[in-house]
Amino acid sequence: MRIAFFINTPAHVHLYKNVIKNLELSGHQTIILARNYGDTINLLDEMGFEYFVYANVPDSKYGKILALPFNVLTAYNFLRKKKPDLLVGMGVYSAYTSQLLHKKCIIFNDSEPTPFQFMIFKPFVDVILTPSSFTLDLGPKHIKFNSFKEIAYLHTNYFVPDASIHDFLGIKQNEDYVLLRFNAFDAVHDFGVNGFSIDQKRLLVNELSKYARVFISSEVKLPDDLNKYLLKIPKSRIHDILYYAKLVVADTQTITTESAVLGTPVVRFNSFVGKKDMGNFIELENKYHLIFSFSEPKKAIDKAVELIQEPDLKSKWREKRDKLLVDKIDTTQFLASFIGNYPESLNKIRAEKKYTKRDGSSITQGDLL
Repeated sequence: MRIAFFINTPAHVHLYKNVIKNLELSGHQTIILARNYGDTINLLDEMGFEYFVYANVPDSKYGKILALPFNVLTAYNFLRKKKPDLLVGMGVYSAYTSQLLHKKCIIFNDSEPTPFQFMIFKPFVDVILTPSSFTLDLGPKHIKFNSFKEIAYLHTNYFVPDASIHDFLGIKQNEDYVLLRFNAFDAVHDFGVNGFSIDQKRLLVNELSKYARVFISSEVKLPDDLNKYLLKIPKSRIHDILYYAKLVVADTQTITTESAVLGTPVVRFNSFVGKKDMGNFIELENKYHLIFSFSEPKKAIDKAVELIQEPDLKSKWREKRDKLLVDKIDTTQFLASFIGNYPESLNKIRAEKKYTKRDGSSITQGDLL
């Protein structure tokens, strides 16, 4: 089968990289369409993938909306020559392109936007896959599985931490450090969401520097006094940074779950928290006690300062992380099996009623093999 993957963000690169490799080893052909956003292209280059750039991202949110039909048309013109059997993506680009090509489309989504946002592409896809923690019910096309997106690439089956990251950072291997991650909030689904202010970022740096080295990863430009804390390493090494950090403080979403899956404590703050939070964060906080989420910046900063002073913090979190991995299935194996055996995989799940429904029952990847 010839399968086209739409990869629009750096997180999508990580999600699909092992899935694509598994599918190719099973004899399938894969095609990658990439959006030139953030470090998406750099990551694909670093990992040696071939790809076609179908979209450049305008600076404004309105510009992204206006560019959408042109991006879809570019993807369509490229793929109609490649003749894929199946399209796989995360949202509107793959959904609309599949309609023009008259091909089946599988969507993975874990961001839980509003029902209206789903409705703009839901009629055009055949399957929507989400983690079992997903709080919305999207109807008969919706299949939940018992895992997280981030487990696809950070499970111990795939991720091996490299301690040489300490040399990149210029610190000793037993030296505590904190990573601060600041989001740009420039995506369409980020309307009305904000994170730490500049003054709050300064306060975080000043307070946490009393107890550990501080490093910053930021999608937005920082003032001169904070630039000296910016990470200067290849973007592909970010997960080594997260693994060895004593603490992560973030106003963004994906790195929160990544850190939790790696067994690193996370303090998360943004204005989205508490309004209608995503199911994965609720589960990570209330069931596994791996993260702390706050809608008030002062509480988040106070919690971070409290945690960094705990001496056995990392060992406690590794135990919690181990429990999480025991409970969850291997996302890569599930996605590769579901996509590679589609539509038989879908028919089998529906026939056996093994997919996760509101009663909490869930499939395992073995059910698809």
